[in-house]
Amino acid sequence: MNHDPVKYLLKADPILAKIIHLVPRPIWKLETDYFRSLIEAIINQQLSDKAANTIISRFNRLFKKHPYSPRNVLALDKEKIRGVGISYGKAAYLHDLAQKTIKKVLDFERIQNLADEEVIVHLTQVKGIGRWTAEMFLMFSLGREDVFSFGDQGLKNAVKRLYKLKNHPTPKQAEKIFRKWRPYRTWACRYLWASLELKDL
Repeated sequence: MNHDPVKYLLKADPILAKIIHLVPRPIWKLETDYFRSLIEAIINQQLSDKAANTIISRFNRLFKKHPYSPRNVLALDKEKIRGVGISYGKAAYLHDLAQKTIKKVLDFERIQNLADEEVIVHLTQVKGIGRWTAEMFLMFSLGREDVFSFGDQGLKNAVKRLYKLKNHPTPKQAEKIFRKWRPYRTWACRYLWASLELKDL
């Protein structure tokens, strides 16, 4: 696409434009260590950013003497993982991710060449990785510009607030709203998340 995504969204949606004028342009810094970004995405599930960041920091300290690699994650005892604040369920998911990475069930070398839905199917082979986690990977690791995650509660909260809805949007309502953002739905999501920090709209 030759459009500037921000200029495109400003013209496409006057309501979203209010947010665009109030917050800085998103900075794109991709998470290029795909294995590590999926580890952190699993840890992050159903936690506040603050809690997740604390636990991720503790988990990272387990690798002071060893490289952060699938084999070393798999070698960690589940009790040791549990000791940094990660549930037994998530510990099992981390082991499954490590195992499937080692066995090349997940192929990070070719994943960049897959279409969005193919990436989601590929990643959800891992226990504990659902559609939401795969969509976050599309956005923040692969840098795909046209992803909207209906399963993200923050996005639903932002849409409800910004578009003055009585309830959270249904899939049909959300589709009607975000249709106009294509092919830059990811950019719109970044602005919607930023809008949650604004006291007044």
